[in-house]
Amino acid sequence: MTRLTRRALGAIFFAAAFMSSSAFAAEPLKELKIGYQKTGLPVVARQQKVIEKAIAPATVKWVEFTAGPPLVEALNVGSIDVGWVGDAPPIFGQSAGSAIVYVAALASNGAGEAVFVKPESAIQSLADLKGKKVGVGKGTSAHNLLIAALEKAKLGFDEITPVYLSPADAAAAFASDKIDAWAVWDPFFAIAETRYKPRVLALSSEVLNVKTYFIANRDFAAAQPAAVTTTVTALGEAAKWANANKDKVAEALHEVTGVPLDAQILAANRSVFSVEPITPEIIAHQQETADRFAKLKLIPNAIKISDAVWTAPTN
Repeated sequence: MTRLTRRALGAIFFAAAFMSSSAFAAEPLKELKIGYQKTGLPVVARQQKVIEKAIAPATVKWVEFTAGPPLVEALNVGSIDVGWVGDAPPIFGQSAGSAIVYVAALASNGAGEAVFVKPESAIQSLADLKGKKVGVGKGTSAHNLLIAALEKAKLGFDEITPVYLSPADAAAAFASDKIDAWAVWDPFFAIAETRYKPRVLALSSEVLNVKTYFIANRDFAAAQPAAVTTTVTALGEAAKWANANKDKVAEALHEVTGVPLDAQILAANRSVFSVEPITPEIIAHQQETADRFAKLKLIPNAIKISDAVWTAPTN
């Protein structure tokens, strides 16, 4: 895939915003509701207030979620307008008929998402997970990592016992040994590292070629295209700042989320910050993930990812 420079990417989004605002007489935006999680680029953007500055005089309301699936549901019902999720949540949402669209691709969780066990565990490899209980959020990016990692180890998903838990509940289950392994993303993975020094069985960066996504409520994107493209451009500015100020990113994440600084330092140091257009290659990789879930009958309907990719209007 040919990577666009930040300047070129910004020009594309700004041009789209200009054309959208001039061609469509949308009602003036009064408030933008953004869903975010405890780490990642949107948190940096919130701390830097780049979106607030970009869409003024409209205001911004930030709504925190513990995982992607409830964020997607909030988008579906219009409780929020845009939000950031991993690769799997929009697939589950689209399959269930959620009114969501892909707006931009952000960097993957990469080295910040893993399947791991406690250091004293007898489990030494993915193959040893056969018959074991693995905590994971259903429909999350970690769910996809777990499935793909097991495939790589020649172990069927039906050969383990998935225990579907929110990150907070999984953390408690992991602490009390009610699950044998845990698949999760930062900062929860980083928190576990600081507490347990776990044995990592698989990292997302070793198994998958995926992105995370900035997505929007379909009706909101249609009614407020300029707000969507302006927000994405502002995220690009936050990414530029984050990559140039890695030493300050952890403090920014800690300030917004309250997650312990040592865990956010771990998360920040292995993070990559980027904003990219949704390309055919990105769509193809996301389609592979959707097909994987459909094959295992984990989603109600097979889907075509390209049907949910939003394009800013140009005339």
